[in-house]
Amino acid sequence: MSEVRIPLPQGAGYAVVIGLGFVFAGGMILTTFILRRYQKEIVTSEEFSTAGRSVKTGLISAAVVSSWTWAATLLQSSTQAYKNGVSGPYFYAAGAMCQIVLFAFIAIKAKQKAPEAHTYLEIVKARYGPAAHAVYIFFAFATNVLVTAMLLAGGSATISSLTGMNTVACIFLLPVGVMIYTMFGGIKATFLTDYIHTIAIIVIILTFAFTAYATGDELGSPSKIWEMVTQAAINHPVEGNAYGSYLTMNSKSGGKFFVINIVGNFGSVWLDNGYWNKAIASSPAAALPGYVLGGLAWFAIPWLTATTMGLACLALESSPSFPTYPNRLSSEAVSAGLALPSAATALMGKGGAVATLILVFMAVTSAMSAELISVSSIFTYDIYKGYVNPQADGKKLIFTSHAAVVVFSVAMSGFATGLYYAGISMGYLYELMGVIISSAVLPTALTLLSKKQNLHAVVISPILGTGVAIMAWLVCTKKKFGSITVDNTFEDDAMLTGNVVALLSPVVFIPILTWIFKPQNFDWQKLKTIKSVDENPELEDAIQPISSVVHNQSESSSLDGEKMKPVKSQVSEIVGDLIDDRRLMELEEEEENRLKRASKIAGYLCLFLCIAMLVVWPMPMYGSKYVFSKKFFTGWVVVGFIWIFFTAFMVIIFPLYEGREGIYTSLRGIYWDLTGQSHKLIEWQNDHPEQLHAVQSQMSAEIRRRRRIGNIDDNLD
Repeated sequence: MSEVRIPLPQGAGYAVVIGLGFVFAGGMILTTFILRRYQKEIVTSEEFSTAGRSVKTGLISAAVVSSWTWAATLLQSSTQAYKNGVSGPYFYAAGAMCQIVLFAFIAIKAKQKAPEAHTYLEIVKARYGPAAHAVYIFFAFATNVLVTAMLLAGGSATISSLTGMNTVACIFLLPVGVMIYTMFGGIKATFLTDYIHTIAIIVIILTFAFTAYATGDELGSPSKIWEMVTQAAINHPVEGNAYGSYLTMNSKSGGKFFVINIVGNFGSVWLDNGYWNKAIASSPAAALPGYVLGGLAWFAIPWLTATTMGLACLALESSPSFPTYPNRLSSEAVSAGLALPSAATALMGKGGAVATLILVFMAVTSAMSAELISVSSIFTYDIYKGYVNPQADGKKLIFTSHAAVVVFSVAMSGFATGLYYAGISMGYLYELMGVIISSAVLPTALTLLSKKQNLHAVVISPILGTGVAIMAWLVCTKKKFGSITVDNTFEDDAMLTGNVVALLSPVVFIPILTWIFKPQNFDWQKLKTIKSVDENPELEDAIQPISSVVHNQSESSSLDGEKMKPVKSQVSEIVGDLIDDRRLMELEEEEENRLKRASKIAGYLCLFLCIAMLVVWPMPMYGSKYVFSKKFFTGWVVVGFIWIFFTAFMVIIFPLYEGREGIYTSLRGIYWDLTGQSHKLIEWQNDHPEQLHAVQSQMSAEIRRRRRIGNIDDNLD
């Protein structure tokens, strides 16, 4: 293995991993206090897992972008660019974007048919019972374990290569700050920190791109990079690429990775409860645009990052500034995802190394917070409340969620350490993921889309599919390469075979099992039996100071007292005083109609985008074996810049615009407190209870309750 020069001291690694981690933890604690004081936002068990089911489009988009920006998004995409050229970034981005866009359709169906679910596993249990529930708990946990292992493997390898920090220490320290702020803020913590992380990620990506393509001394323009990458293809042509060029979409290895990427990421999105958490947390109006716009915004991140840093790595390998000069990157370094940090160091020196360190830390921790929420939701609602203590109140569920976060963090650090000593890299886990989990994708989707899929099909097909996929993967390895080793099982053909078999085998198994054991003909109304947790006891303390004022207002209001809904708790009384039954039914019907419209739009829109991104754009270029000219490559880069600015608008500016009222409310409250005018805050809260999060959360809960018990006809089909 070639010697690698380490650009930064160990202290830099510890400063970022520990220091930044605790900065975010402290920031989240402060944010939780601000939201509690000025907007009456209380982290109840429901709030911890669903954020009141009222998150708006911009924040959903930012959260999708941040959660889907793993270490692999930056490192693996750059590795593909280094290995296969311009096809790698596109195939990574398009192959992982379509699942997010398609998930928008399934998210709408989940909000329609199971409005009070906390996890998709609750839906499986309500439809098929405990046996199916147990199977899908396994696949959900397997997805979380694989994703978290990738985050820790890729993050620790990069931080260690940049600073010399002990890899095992990095693996154990990376989750600490994330664990703390997730425990304090729940899923709202992931939304808010995702937003901050995404800003940092986009700023660093733009810095890399402008340095490489405009201002840098080593490169400085698309034309210069085109010339140096063309020379690199002459020095070491790419086997399987058209004319051995790095500047063509026609890549045999790239095409195989494209399929592997599509298959594996179906599993990592559709089976990761973190994405269902975000869909459940979104408001009815935000689910479709949030996921579609989030997917489109995310596309530019791996595409531009890898087109910049992967090709810069190729261009700068012959430069004395390159960390392994005069040698190329070793196969071990490539597999570990070190193309990006090597290019950053060569391009910008220590500044590039520091930027990469922060970039990878942000990507790892933002995605990890989503995984922690995902696991805690499953453990709390599907295992503890589902089987151990069905009558658990909100406080016990919060405690269970916190315990799950801590246990999973420690367990994953131990597991990732074992993988490190076994020599299993992030790249290996990324391609293996689909083999292990993707056979559960189709039956999960059909749980919400088909009345006919029966218990036997939903239980047996993923188990058979996984077994057949693993067998196909290993048999292909043995037949093609003669022996089964870590390196041989990592070859393109073996991984491609296992991934494709995993995703497609249920296409065969499900119809056969449904025919043998008869169709189910399921009644969708049964999914409405899933109930949210009663959070009134936890909210009453927050609302108590404004209770009497609200009641006084209601007496003189024009609302019809005869139609007020009798309620038990103080919070529900406030809701009843603010809005009568007739208006509540109008809101309920409006929400239902919005979901129906979104469902129809989602199907066509998702199909159009997937065909455009997976077929219409790349396939003609692949089939024609076109090699990019200098002008075409320049245009390709310009499109990448335009797209990343769209991303910046969607995930930085738009969430601020949507949340402007809440931001203003909080800043005004802080000003009143700092200037000794706290009485104004109390007066404002007394006069405007309908604007407080706790009351809005209860209104939303009442609408969902009415939908569940069928006060309005439900014709979802």
